[in-house]
Amino acid sequence: MKKIIISDTMQKGSYYLSEAMGANFDPDFKPELSPKELLALGLFGGKYMTDCRSEFPEDWFDHAKLSPTRKDISLNYYQVDASQPLKVWQANGWINPIDPRGWFQWYCRYYYGRRVPDEDRRQIKRWKAMVRLKRIAKKWIKAVAKNSVRPCCTGPMIVANFNLSTDGQLPKR
Repeated sequence: MKKIIISDTMQKGSYYLSEAMGANFDPDFKPELSPKELLALGLFGGKYMTDCRSEFPEDWFDHAKLSPTRKDISLNYYQVDASQPLKVWQANGWINPIDPRGWFQWYCRYYYGRRVPDEDRRQIKRWKAMVRLKRIAKKWIKAVAKNSVRPCCTGPMIVANFNLSTDGQLPKR
């Protein structure tokens, strides 16, 4: 087992890798993108991992879009701010102290090879719920897209130009 040292602004400590990187995932957990791919897409406006690079493989950051000072939405692939402040996550009890930055930190460590069975089950359950919602949304958008207006509980709803992929691939920009 390889020992990983944590030394960043939010956490000090260590953990051990018990699996090979990117291997031996829970059979119910099938993420589409690796942490390296997500970092290259500029998630969280490039500010998420700037102080904990030493914890993870150097090549994860080869093409990462990172912002040295603060969140920069222009770095995000979709150029939208889709994240909530960490305080919101903490207030809702979504943060486990072993991963004080939340789900993506857990995913990076899981992908890297760390296993914490109870926390892994909790996070995979959350991931499965989001994947289920994504599937439902895609089906709904396809059905709605056949007509430009559908009734809604508050009146007619106009369908915007949604650019969601139905094959799991990122849309071309």
